Amino acid sequence: MSDSPVVTRIAPSPTGAMHIGTARTALFNWLYARHTGGKFLLRIEDTDRERSTAEAVQVIFDGLAWLGLEADETPVFQASRAERHRLAVDQMLARGSAYRDYMTPDELEAERTSARAEGRVVRSPWRDLSPNDAPDRPFVVRLKSPLEGETLIDDQVKGPVRFQNKDLDDLILLRTDGTPTYNLAVVVDDHEMGVTHVIRGDDHLNNAARQTLIYQGLGWTPPVWAHLPLIHGPDGTKLSKRHGAQAVSEFADMGYLPEAMRNYLAKLGWGHGDDEIFSDEQAVGWFDIKDVVGAPARLDWDKLNHLNNHYIRQADPARLAGLVAAIHRSRDFPLHDDHIALLTHVIPFVRDGAKTTLELADATVFALRRRPLEMTDKARDLATDAEFRERLGRLRQALDAAPAWDVQTLEGVNRGFAESEGVGLGKIGPGLRAALSGGAPAPDLAGALVALGKAESLARLDDALSLGG
Repeated sequence: MSDSPVVTRIAPSPTGAMHIGTARTALFNWLYARHTGGKFLLRIEDTDRERSTAEAVQVIFDGLAWLGLEADETPVFQASRAERHRLAVDQMLARGSAYRDYMTPDELEAERTSARAEGRVVRSPWRDLSPNDAPDRPFVVRLKSPLEGETLIDDQVKGPVRFQNKDLDDLILLRTDGTPTYNLAVVVDDHEMGVTHVIRGDDHLNNAARQTLIYQGLGWTPPVWAHLPLIHGPDGTKLSKRHGAQAVSEFADMGYLPEAMRNYLAKLGWGHGDDEIFSDEQAVGWFDIKDVVGAPARLDWDKLNHLNNHYIRQADPARLAGLVAAIHRSRDFPLHDDHIALLTHVIPFVRDGAKTTLELADATVFALRRRPLEMTDKARDLATDAEFRERLGRLRQALDAAPAWDVQTLEGVNRGFAESEGVGLGKIGPGLRAALSGGAPAPDLAGALVALGKAESLARLDDALSLGG
């Protein structure tokens, strides 16, 4: 199936966002194209000029770029091909598979009323009238749909779907102002882009029947169809604002990594056995559109968080440092020139429990704070407790004498000190953490000490020892 193009068609959203369902559709197109050795093509459905603003289109490019889904050819803008769409209609008129409809608005409304009363679709009387009798007034061009038989969509996800032709109306191909309609435009563009597989949401399944008739009306072979089920919320209802994030940009802002989103979206309606975590290369090797489940998938935040935590733990600390620094800046946290290097050093000690980069940023605050630390009331109470202050002085000496400043060594120093004091680590840990972080979230004691480094750690202990002195 080499060089078999599939296409992702994306219409700019009136909300200025790229929906997660659109992102999954793009991913499945990308995976299938890579799996078959074909091409992944992108077309912007911008015939609706009111919502196809430059900003709305840029949202699409930004969303796909963040996800790491790059088209193999320059994206096509559908509106730029209007003249080619009109030429295709001329072909259909010549073939007798389309006709000019001169019904006035009042006549059309009367026909709609009759059609509803008779339980049928709208049929124009101009369907069978001679063009020689045409009046001098505006017209639309309609598809001349067959009146009998059925149209079969052999869908790769849903299986065979049959539509009775008598229930398919003579849809408009060209409006009175000569602009093409969506169903005509996508057929012409798909054919001329060499598209072999159309993978899209199942809200377009009815369009597949109408588009198949347009293909037939032009004497062209339809592509292979695959219609994906919707993504539902955790409660099984259609995904909406009450379920949380819906747009790709929202997931990015919430601290999810693109590789985690690709892995998670791939699992929404498709899978490879019991594999939960897999690379892009594995997904490409395994993916087949025929394996997509026909039932709606459910968004599962716990699974997404689990995957994101996995990829945070696997990511390059320097890359995470850049992401975390951007989060701190967005929160107006004062960053200094040396903080990127410090973040890169600290992140390996704090990332194991972080489900998002937002949580990762929270976990790094303790290391970025400047001395003397501003302590929370609880931290100050712990650090200034008389009994603990005496013990902290002895612990400071033990730490200063540590033969190495690494996690294993410092864990041993802390345990040994607790044993020598005849207490458990629970009597030492809270106060030591308060002295090191000022009450900000921090990793385990040894990890915090190594993350801060010996000089900074001892200096913070000295500051704590000076409190109330």
